[in-house]
Amino acid sequence: MNAYIFLQHYWWFVVSLLGALLVFLLFVQGGNSLLFCLGKTEEQKKMMINSTGRKWEFTFTTLVTFGGAFFASFPLFYSTSFGGAYWLWMIILFSFVLQAVSYEFQSKAGNLLGKTTYRTFLVINGVVGPVLLGGAVSTFFTGSNFYINKGNIADAAMPVISQWANGWHGLDALLNPWNVVLGLAVFFLARILGALYFINNINEDDLVRRCRRALWGNTALFLLFFLAFVIRTLVADGYAVRPETGEVFMEPYKYLTNFLQMPVVLLVFLVGVVAVLWGIIRTLWKPTFDKGIWFAGAGTVLTVLALLLVTGYNNTAYYPSTHDLQSSLTLANSCSSRFTLKVMAYVSILVPFVLAYIFYAWRSIDNRKIDAKEMEEGGHAY
Repeated sequence: MNAYIFLQHYWWFVVSLLGALLVFLLFVQGGNSLLFCLGKTEEQKKMMINSTGRKWEFTFTTLVTFGGAFFASFPLFYSTSFGGAYWLWMIILFSFVLQAVSYEFQSKAGNLLGKTTYRTFLVINGVVGPVLLGGAVSTFFTGSNFYINKGNIADAAMPVISQWANGWHGLDALLNPWNVVLGLAVFFLARILGALYFINNINEDDLVRRCRRALWGNTALFLLFFLAFVIRTLVADGYAVRPETGEVFMEPYKYLTNFLQMPVVLLVFLVGVVAVLWGIIRTLWKPTFDKGIWFAGAGTVLTVLALLLVTGYNNTAYYPSTHDLQSSLTLANSCSSRFTLKVMAYVSILVPFVLAYIFYAWRSIDNRKIDAKEMEEGGHAY
């Protein structure tokens, strides 16, 4: 493998890891979606909002970093998806902006909309964010309706090389039932992670009992949608690439083949799934166990990482076009120059230091569980 190909694969790994971390951090959205389901008193609702409110910036920052890394390393994907499917991405971003505004204003005295309205906005973000992000990720397997014409770069009037093939601009992804299936799987996973995080982060017996009960139904629905999507993906035709010519063609059982031909990725996937299930089962099995979020969270990162890797590695088109098969995006035809990828690779050496700071900040924020006394004392409370 030459240096340029290595850099392409390296940056697909980095982007995939950021995407996996983002899915884990959706526990904030999942927790918010449970606000009116689990919070039966004003005090409980306030504790839940303060629990997720101290972490929402991690999720938002990771979303922005994920988009930035995609733009820098695979600019053609950025212009095609973020530029073509802009209605889908705009709704996602708007829901996250709505979340940020709601945290800051829901408890402000004299706000025009009232506390309940802002909390409803948090629930909307908790539903819309995970479902649409899951649907967007699903298009890596099911395809999107776009086409590429690199000859347009010479058109001085409109040098746009990627265009959407219909007027829906991304919303058409929701017409594919399998995109909705993965979106719902991500939604229920976020609710599971949210409940596990409350169990770990809040010291209120009645609320914690409600969180444990909520795990049953959400886990059953998550497994239903997740297993349906995975099984369908493994047995469906996939978008393969001939390395000699760059031609994209349909190959039976492509994603199953990718897992079998990349046993390390398969192992990562299986370990991730087991870790998620262990975090849930251990929490349900032992009433005093409150560390389930870390097992399920780590498992989520590993599982999503493996799924994203099989969409790009092993000569696979990671962003397939259902309108024109040869317009599908691959690591080779959509990446930045070798110089850009190389310079960014040096910059990425700083990533472990950033992660270390996030870990330190996280521990400092969560040095003790949230309880009713802390809410009464005031300080910085949402």
